[in-house]
Amino acid sequence: LAGSGNRLVGCDGHVTMSCKSTKVAPSVDFDHSCSDSVEYLTLNFGPFETVHRWRRLPPCDEFVGARRSKHTVVAYRDAIYVFGGDNGKNMLNDLLRFDVKDCSWCRAFTTGTPPAPRYHHSAVVYGSSMFVFGGYTGDIYSNSNLKNKNDLFEYKFATGQWTEWKVEGSLPVARSAHGATVYSDKLWIFAGYDGNARLNDMWTISLQDREHACWEEIEQSGEIPPSCCNFPVAVCRDKMFVFSGQSGAKITNNLFQFEFKGHMWTRIPTEHLLRGSPPPPQRRYGHTMVAFDRHLYVFGGAADNTLPNELHSYDVDSQTWEVIQPSLDSEVCAQQLFFSIQLQLKTNTKKQPLFDLSQSGGRLFHAAAVIQDAMYIFGGTVDNNVRSGEMYRFQFSCYPKCTLHEDYGKLFENRQFCDVEFILGEREERVLGHIAIVTARCQWLRKKILQARDRQRQGGEEGAGAGGPRDIPGGTRASGNQPMLEVHIREAEAQPFEVLMQFLYTDKIQYPRRGHVQDVLLIMDVYKLALSFKLSRLEQLCVQYIEASVDLQNVLSVCEQANKLQLDQLKEHCLNFVVKETHFNQVIMTKEFEHLSTPLIVEIVRRKQQPPPRVYSDQPVDIGTSLVQDMKAYLEGGGLDFCDIVLLLDGHPRPAHKAILAARSSYFEAMFRSFMPEDGQVNISIGEMVPSKQAFESMLRYIYYGDVNMPPEDSLYLFAAPYYYGFSNNRLQAYCKQNLEMNVTVENVLQILEAADKTQAWDMKKHCLHIIVHQFIKVSKLPNLRSLSQLLLLDIIESLASHISDKQCAEMGSDI
Repeated sequence: LAGSGNRLVGCDGHVTMSCKSTKVAPSVDFDHSCSDSVEYLTLNFGPFETVHRWRRLPPCDEFVGARRSKHTVVAYRDAIYVFGGDNGKNMLNDLLRFDVKDCSWCRAFTTGTPPAPRYHHSAVVYGSSMFVFGGYTGDIYSNSNLKNKNDLFEYKFATGQWTEWKVEGSLPVARSAHGATVYSDKLWIFAGYDGNARLNDMWTISLQDREHACWEEIEQSGEIPPSCCNFPVAVCRDKMFVFSGQSGAKITNNLFQFEFKGHMWTRIPTEHLLRGSPPPPQRRYGHTMVAFDRHLYVFGGAADNTLPNELHSYDVDSQTWEVIQPSLDSEVCAQQLFFSIQLQLKTNTKKQPLFDLSQSGGRLFHAAAVIQDAMYIFGGTVDNNVRSGEMYRFQFSCYPKCTLHEDYGKLFENRQFCDVEFILGEREERVLGHIAIVTARCQWLRKKILQARDRQRQGGEEGAGAGGPRDIPGGTRASGNQPMLEVHIREAEAQPFEVLMQFLYTDKIQYPRRGHVQDVLLIMDVYKLALSFKLSRLEQLCVQYIEASVDLQNVLSVCEQANKLQLDQLKEHCLNFVVKETHFNQVIMTKEFEHLSTPLIVEIVRRKQQPPPRVYSDQPVDIGTSLVQDMKAYLEGGGLDFCDIVLLLDGHPRPAHKAILAARSSYFEAMFRSFMPEDGQVNISIGEMVPSKQAFESMLRYIYYGDVNMPPEDSLYLFAAPYYYGFSNNRLQAYCKQNLEMNVTVENVLQILEAADKTQAWDMKKHCLHIIVHQFIKVSKLPNLRSLSQLLLLDIIESLASHISDKQCAEMGSDI
């Protein structure tokens, strides 16, 4: 994917491509044995790798450096630097260098006095230097002179000079197994182990001026993580993240984020992760976590007496976890495979299954760093307490993210192109919305809208309200001559209904402050609406949030409200929470208990005296349909009754929905805001080119629900679509690129040839002709060869004539 100097799309949207032969020899001779999968294309317009891929790199030879764990690695320019750790017998203080371009190991040049041998220290890069702090030193073989350190050393990459920073004033307590990172020209140290107890304090020191540097303890606030050690930290989007680690009895798989500016900690909620969606990784320690783009990647560690080797990814934007599935062609050469199996057979005394060598094996106390678009993992402790000297490279797949949920969310926030107004509760508060989104997501509201629309059509002004169409601020008036549709919902109040609408547009709700009584009660009102409107997915989100938010301070308020709203599931959860052995005495001593209604007090006392038998249900939980599923069904016919715009493709009409088109495309947004056609019809093209009907449907699928699956020939038409239609990013283009690179075959080469000719993508056309020439015996048997235009058939004949000798023509003729 890298290596081509050609650009795919210029500022004017012009498409250019280049060919790179990787599977087919560039010989002009006719190749009877040419593979069906043909050569790949290199269509280089940005750093978008198509797949996640593991690659095993040369291990570190013993004469260069020992196998090790509890070490550190840092990345500087095109090299990985490994410092310290232990080899199972001794602590180390050597510095190794791995060149990622040459894939070669060496000992790094050093001068001066290095840090004492140590492990569980930290190392970071600032400017052109590496800084090493703390760690555990001494002689582990004789178990003597073992102690934690709080010293700070600098290694200059340019000169190889080691220097210790002598800092005056207050110092952090000596520690090991802590977290460290660099932000805003400062080194930040968090938590660790001081030899007696785990810590959760934070210190920082400026790295700009050694002479005037001093340590400063940070006053932290918010949901501070418990005292912990053997955890990783990573910085992403100007925040520091901490995941899991050793925390004694409190060990969890929580993810915390720290805001450097306000020194505020926040626990990342998992209540929005519905059953069936990927959960967070198991709690663990001795793992690594790195940041790349908008993701955090967690690998390895010890998780409840196992060494898992899955790679977990956390999306900072969507707050969701997933397990990364690496490509099937992740490399392991035969020699390495044989060596690794031998090593495992020797050490696998427990007769456990051999780990999957298509990726890195499970391990803990390894170390990881990122260079460009790849993560490098070195060393660690593998099965049976064996130290490793292996190096792995993991290639990130870095597609532009899907902006479907964000785009629809912005449509709701901006209130543009609204065509329905919900009049809520006795106070008749008003909330604007879009018929297309609401009717796609909620059948209950769809019926309400249909009823209101029928009344409006039948009664004219009477159906639209006694005063006629309301005067809505600019940009929100319903289009054409249609007045704003008014829908009365007596059973809903504005605040919870706004939260429900947010869910309809984005598939999530903005979680309020966890545990605050008023916020929990708000979500209970949302839950009540979700039950009434039969929104199963929203029901589950609300239940998970409320159950996770119930604590000693708010449980009685939540229980009373659940009883009032007849929310039996939440009431049951609160009662079980109250009568727990560790909760009961604290709850009944509160002021809130004194003011609790008598029937609830009686119920709590009886529940405590005689708990009801637990009822276990193996019935699957209905989590409802997602935004993607609903918008897919809407495009495929479910939204036909609500179309308000006609798209013309070469004169053929295709009904669509303005709000959806405007949310996803700045081209349509500008048109509908300022240049709306009076007849409600829009001609479709991409520049001067009219796409095929099939490609146009592929583009609509992308607009409506973010789908990027399409035949390769459609990809050629849609390369320039992100620029012309002003999509939020070039995600569609990245998938088009992959589609053509991986899926141009003998079976579809003629369709792609036609598309290339129509879009004037001459390099692609030349590439298709090259494939046809080298695979002509198979291509000649395709039925759609006879449906090609005369000019394209002449192009094929001309290409054959220029590539095939007279003798080969005779052979080919006899074969046919």
